[in-house]
Amino acid sequence: MAETWDEARLIADGFERVYVELEWYDGPRAGLADVDGVPHYFEGKDYDAADEADEYNVCAASEDALALEREQWAIFARWNERFEAGMVNQDSQPGRGGTNARYDELDVLLAPHRRAPDKAPRSGSYGQPTSDC
Repeated sequence: MAETWDEARLIADGFERVYVELEWYDGPRAGLADVDGVPHYFEGKDYDAADEADEYNVCAASEDALALEREQWAIFARWNERFEAGMVNQDSQPGRGGTNARYDELDVLLAPHRRAPDKAPRSGSYGQPTSDC
């Protein structure tokens, strides 16, 4: 039986909150998570399954961007619950566009926040940003 971990225990063990997974392939590739308690966008670079540690570009996220990301994630999560329950099909997934007007609006509002600046610092797996963006 799998063990369930609560957030307080994970944080006490040194993990930080992940707010949004924007991309996943053999682990998180892009999203929004805390780094030293501050929300940051992260994007994996140079994925290689043989590497021991992934590297990520990280950039601090504004409180406004965090609120919009969480709103969009909640729309997806509600859809996913219905999908997993067999109530809707894959064609209704909000990320496909044209199925949820607010989700689509949030995509437009979030686009400038999701573009990492060229000078975004590189950080090792679970590491710290090397400078501000």
